[in-house]
Order: sequence, then C-alpha cells, then structure tokens
Amino acid sequence: MKGNYKFLLLALLIAFASCSFTSKTFDNPDKDKTLIELITYVLSNGHFNPQDINDAFSENVFEDYLTQLDPFKRYFYESDIKEFEAYKTQLDDQIKAYDVAFFNLTHERLLQRIEESKKVYNDILSEPFDFNKKEEYSADYESLDYVKSKREMKERWRQQLKFSTIANYDDAISQRKADLETNDLPESVFSAQNEKPKNNNEKKSLNQIEKEAREATKRSLDELYDFIDDRQRKDWFAVYINAIVEEFDPHTFYFAPEDKDRFDVAMSGNFEGIGARLQKRMDAILVNEIISGGPAWRANELEVGDQILKVRQEKEKEPVNIVGMRLDDAIKLIKGPKGTTVVLTLKKVDGTIEDIFITRDIVELEETYAKSSTVIKDDKKFGVINLPKFYINFEDYNKRNAASDIKQEIIRLKDEGVEGLVLDLRNNGGGSLQTVVDIAGLFIEEGPIVQVKTTGEPKEVLKDKDKSIIWDGPLVILVNELSASASEILAAAMQDYKRAIIIGSKQTYGKGTVQNVLDLNRLVRNNSNGDMGALKFTTQKFYRVDGGSTQLEGVKSDVVVPDRYSYINIGEKDQENPLPWDKIGAVDYELWGNYFDYDTTIEKSKARMAANEQLKLIDANARWVKKIRDRELYSLNYNEYKKEMELNEEEAKRFEKLSEYKTDLTFNSLPYEIQLMEQDSVLKEKRNRWHKSLAKDVYIEEALNVLHDLKMTYAIKNKVAGVKN
Repeated sequence: MKGNYKFLLLALLIAFASCSFTSKTFDNPDKDKTLIELITYVLSNGHFNPQDINDAFSENVFEDYLTQLDPFKRYFYESDIKEFEAYKTQLDDQIKAYDVAFFNLTHERLLQRIEESKKVYNDILSEPFDFNKKEEYSADYESLDYVKSKREMKERWRQQLKFSTIANYDDAISQRKADLETNDLPESVFSAQNEKPKNNNEKKSLNQIEKEAREATKRSLDELYDFIDDRQRKDWFAVYINAIVEEFDPHTFYFAPEDKDRFDVAMSGNFEGIGARLQKRMDAILVNEIISGGPAWRANELEVGDQILKVRQEKEKEPVNIVGMRLDDAIKLIKGPKGTTVVLTLKKVDGTIEDIFITRDIVELEETYAKSSTVIKDDKKFGVINLPKFYINFEDYNKRNAASDIKQEIIRLKDEGVEGLVLDLRNNGGGSLQTVVDIAGLFIEEGPIVQVKTTGEPKEVLKDKDKSIIWDGPLVILVNELSASASEILAAAMQDYKRAIIIGSKQTYGKGTVQNVLDLNRLVRNNSNGDMGALKFTTQKFYRVDGGSTQLEGVKSDVVVPDRYSYINIGEKDQENPLPWDKIGAVDYELWGNYFDYDTTIEKSKARMAANEQLKLIDANARWVKKIRDRELYSLNYNEYKKEMELNEEEAKRFEKLSEYKTDLTFNSLPYEIQLMEQDSVLKEKRNRWHKSLAKDVYIEEALNVLHDLKMTYAIKNKVAGVKN
C-alpha cells in the first residue's frame, strides 16, 4: 500500500477534534461536570456505535459501577443499595444534565463503609480461627446478596478472612514440615490436624502457626487499606466515568491524567519494570501480555493467564496481598527502579501457587521486531518467522516497521534456499493497519486486503497495489486465542485468498475494531480546571474481503489444535459490552492460483493432530485448568482443604511431561545474525532460548509437516501439469 491510511485517519481525527468538537464550548467551572460533558459529547459524535443514553443504559451503569466499587459485597448494606436504587433509572438524566449527585452519594457512603470495615477486620483477626470446624467458603461473589445487618457483615468478612488465612496457615505448616531437620517441630503435628495434640509444646506450635497466619492476613489488609486511603476523590470519579464509557464497548476507556501519562510512556516504547501488562477481572490481577525481551520474558516463569496474588519488595519481609486492589495500585507495587527485585506470588493457570523473583530493568522492545530461523525437516529446508506485533514508526513510515522487516527476512530466507515458510502470529495482539496491508501484499500479486467501515461513511477498501510477490511458495500461518486485531486481518486475508493454511485455536481473539486516543485538553479553551486526561474510543470496524467481520468470531483455523487456553474465556466475546458481529458486501478478489493441494494437505494434518498424544495431553490439561479456575466452593476445614490441595498437586503431576516434549528438529539463525551474536551475548541468549522453545513446540512441528506436504503436492501437480519445478 503506497498511501498512509493511518496518517490520514490521524489527520481526520485531529481535524474532527479541532473543528467539529470545538464548535461547542466547554467552559463549566466545575471540572467533574465539564468532564462528563466532554466525554458524552465525544462519544455521541465520534464512537463507531453511539449508545442511546436511556433508562436501560442507566441501569447497566448503575450495576457495573457498584460492582466495581464493591466486588466482594463487603462494604455496602442492602439498605445502601435500596437508597441508591432511587437513581437506577435516573443516571441517564443526570449524565445529560452533567449532574454528579449519584456519584457524590455513593462516594461518601463508600468512604464511610470502608472506615467501618477497618474495625470489622481488625476485630475478626484478633481472635483465632478454628480450622477443625467443617464449613465452606463460596467465591461466587456475583451470586451473593448484600447483607442486611452488621452481624451478617461481620460473618461475611469472617469467611473471607478465614479463606485468606487458611492459605497462609497451610504455607506455614508446609514450611515447618520442610524444616523438620532442625527438630523445630515434631512430625506428628502434621499427621492429622483433627487429632488431639500429644503435648503442650505441640499445641503451642500449632497455635503459633495459626496466629502468624492471621497476622500475615492482617498485614496484607493493612497495606491494602493504606492504598485505599491514598486514593483521592478524582480517582473514584474516574471509576464512575469508566462505568459510563465502558457501556459503549470494552475498548473505550477514560484515562485520568496520571493514567494518560503512563499510556504515553507505554507508547514511547520504554518501560522500567518487569515487562508485563496486567488487567483486572473482578478481584483478580491477571497477566495478559508478556513483553518480549523484558525481565519477565527473560526469567521465563510468568505466563499469560497467571494471577498475581501478592507482591513483595526484595528488602521487605512481608508481601502485600493485591487481591481486590485497584489495578493502578497493584502496578505501582510491581513497578520499580532498574536493578531492584520484586517477588510475585502467583496462582498459575493450572491452579498451583508459587513465588517468582524478577529483577526489574529497562524493557527493550527489540524483541517486538520480526525474527527468523531456518530448520531442516525430511531433507528440506524451511523458514520460520515470528512476528510479535505489527509495529510502525508513525512519524516516518520509511523507518523500520513490521512490513519492511518481514520483507527483508523473507529475502534472507530465500537466499538460504528455504522451500516453505511458517509465519507465527501466536500471541500477536495487533498493531498498525498499514503494515497488515503491506505484509499481505508480499504474498499475493495485488488485490483488496481488508475493508474498513466508519459509522455514517462509505466503506473503504484497503488494497495491495504492488504487483510484485516476495514469496510465492508454501505458506502456513500459526495463530491462537491471543492473536488479535491486525493478526486476524492478515490471517483472514490469506485464508480468503486460499494463499495460506491457518493452524491454531478454534478461533482467534475476535477483536474487529480500531480505537483512537483523544487528548481531551484539545477541546477545552482557557482550561482553568487543569488536566482533563484523555479518552480512548472505538471509531471503526474491520471486515474481511468476503464481507464478514472478524469481531467476536475471529478467524477459524483450517486445522484446529488444542492449547492451554482452549477452555478459558479470554476472547472478545467474553468481554463486557462487545460490539456485535455483522457483515457487509464482499469485494471482488481472485483466489491464489497455485499448484498446492490445500484440501488434501489439511485432511492429512487433521489426521495427524487427532492421533498426536502430546496434543491429547494438552487438551486434557486445558480441561483440567478450566475445572480448577471455575471452582467456587472451598473447604475451611484444614484437613479437607489440605486433601483438596494435595489432590490438585497429584493431578498436576500428570501433566509434567508436557514440558518434556522434544522434537528432533534443530533451528539455526541466519548468517547476518550469527555475525551480530559474536559481539552481542544478549542477542545470542535470546535466539538460543527461542530455538530451544521451537524444538519443543508441537505446533511448529506440525506446521513444518504441513509445509512438507504442500511442497510435495506442488511437485506432483507441477509434474502432471508439465511445469518445471
């Protein structure tokens, strides 16, 4: 694509902000009211799918806002909710009038209830827990009713705190058990917790462990409340604003000034921390991306889907429990200066609990760039290109970008004589639209790649107009549930053209929308209210050349293979308020003319996958992970709790051999990289690790099998057609 669509979009957005938006004056001296006015005006005029701000909208904001304020239902009483419900269908009117009465009421009441809860948890944790008592704890917070009395509130807190403490109790007993060689505690203590202690020393030891477990719980809560107390009114108001804007779609978000500063740092490409991006789901802080090349990536212990339970600074003795903590506050704990170490307590995707140590560093984004390798299989040389992101320099497209890098890697691989190519887009969350069009153009002569629709505007068809083809050989594209946005556009185009075979998850992420970030200060003249922050909002939808949207449905693989995310709800369809799937008219395009027998190759691959024992074990593990994650009832009796944990650990052993899988494949860097690695030990380490992971990757192995089959059908059909190979 010769033009720069992204630059055009940015220019139009700026013009829109400068002309259409600023034709209205925003000069209310009340900052809160100005912010509501700004945001509702922008979304009504600029969002792809503006919402009717009516009673139904009001009810949704009401429910979502209260859920965000009190997800555990341990602050508000039923009487509070009944009082709040007077506003349940009135918020639309308040929003239109820029009225913040509902926010003021809920904010003041929340602060009151938080203050009351301090005494509640301190009183509860001042008394021992009886871990011999048989009772259960439900983690299904959504189904809980709000309590009616102080007695019920105390009981809710007691159960939640006992659940937190039993984990600390178990950790302490396990540690003491490991220290038995010091004769610090008799073995008999651990044989049966319901048995009567054999002597006073034994009883004292168990009591001491329980006390220490309660103290650890209290310290975590004290830390949490320190963060809560630090929050200012503007922080709580941002929660209210986001409860409003997130009703439009899951990718529309208000950045308060501090958040906008962090966003700007992120966009600049330099991070000082562990190199992971986090998200909050209810009370849980989850890892949703590992930044290639960063400290977490190098440590190779943190994974997408892991929940961070606690954070400890290297020089501090006690960790801080971040369950239920605001995401920004949790990030503040995890981030830190280069060279310092943070200890994270994780609940892994398989349900196990473990501590990892990560030394913070400047996160280099070099590993977001494309990289390639060669491999020999069945006497044929193939190439593998990994593309973690569709990157671009928006200020100068002629500088390094994903399209030019992919082109260069293909040329280098061709020089090495490869006969087939694997393009790995797994975990690629997207990026620049322009690079997608240009990369697709490397594999076809010319034609449409993607359709773009803006509300109220004619669709635009983005085409590859360069007739040159850089790679015309066999092509396989690898995807998974975390392949999103631009990745889905490329995979969809290659699938529609029958240019590549797509191998991976049942479907990709399903994000078929594009967002832009607008600095709200641009719209305010003579702003005396200070920094207004920024708004990220959805402006367009993408469509395949056949007219279907990638929204929600994603791209369905030609060959479906299970992975550890197969049964976990992590796609666009699992988010709140996603835009719907729809379809527009197809555009004219010509299928790829080649001698590859795709149908036969796909059937052979499906047969191999159905018989693959490693994939069967991966599928069993994915089902087990789903079962563990969906569990909601937990015993608060220690013997039963311990048995449940031991059963989980025993079942987890069944899947240990997943990491033992190895192929007989050897991957090699290209000559130019080998020269660089002679003077760059870090690069050498990165590539060695990548090659080692490729050699254990059952999906790469199958992609190479598919390439080999495609190459053979190519040779056979050429021979039949009388074409010289």
